[in-house]
Amino acid sequence: MDFQVKDQLFVVTGAGSGFGRAIAELLLHEGAFVIAVARSSEVLAQFKMLHPERLEILAADITLDESQEKLLHLCKEKQLAGIVVNAGGPPAKAFLETVISEWDEAYRNVLRWKVAFVQKFMPLLLAQGYGRVLFIESISVKQPVENLVLSNSLRAAVVGFVKSLSADVADKNITLNVLAPGYHNTAAMQRLFDKKALNEKISPEQARANFEKQIPVKKMGEAWEMAIPALWLLSASSRYVTGQTISHDGGLIKGIFG
Repeated sequence: MDFQVKDQLFVVTGAGSGFGRAIAELLLHEGAFVIAVARSSEVLAQFKMLHPERLEILAADITLDESQEKLLHLCKEKQLAGIVVNAGGPPAKAFLETVISEWDEAYRNVLRWKVAFVQKFMPLLLAQGYGRVLFIESISVKQPVENLVLSNSLRAAVVGFVKSLSADVADKNITLNVLAPGYHNTAAMQRLFDKKALNEKISPEQARANFEKQIPVKKMGEAWEMAIPALWLLSASSRYVTGQTISHDGGLIKGIFG
């Protein structure tokens, strides 16, 4: 299938590894132009060498207002087809292990920066009369994950914000959706393996095996597999889908609307 993203411009944050990197790579493979944002300048430089003509890079912490302003400046006077809003998650903790300063930090790193980011970029999308905005969150927005109380709480707020805004701009040819990944073979999962290993006094390898046993398909997903639905949601073909939270979880969500 031709997703018709060739020569269109997309911004992908958190593009140094994991889901962000996989989505950026797939967009480039389909002939799109990409502005990749990540904290590591070295990782981005290596990525740029692989795609010198179609990849622009910005080494920055996208959760900071000044970094968002730099990115917005890069996008001025350009036709922007879509944005992937993506960054790392909060530490793995149960509620009784947290202190209030960690909740403040989780608010800044999970919710606040995304609201500020969209406030900056939405006028650009409205002015051009088109846009696809895709948030990479977690299955924790549908089903709480053990030892992730910060993610379980704050990511749900992101979904509420996305659902509300999607209705406000639906008639402007702008869509906003959420992808909710389950357990995937990415570096971000290591914090859960380590936490489970510590709590149950087992090895991280055994903890990983125990996580996989929970998944009906009995195997973790790969980042490139989730990049495929992401590509469709970033394309013009997805115009009739907005305000949705779509799981990519190997059947892990137990609810009937999972």
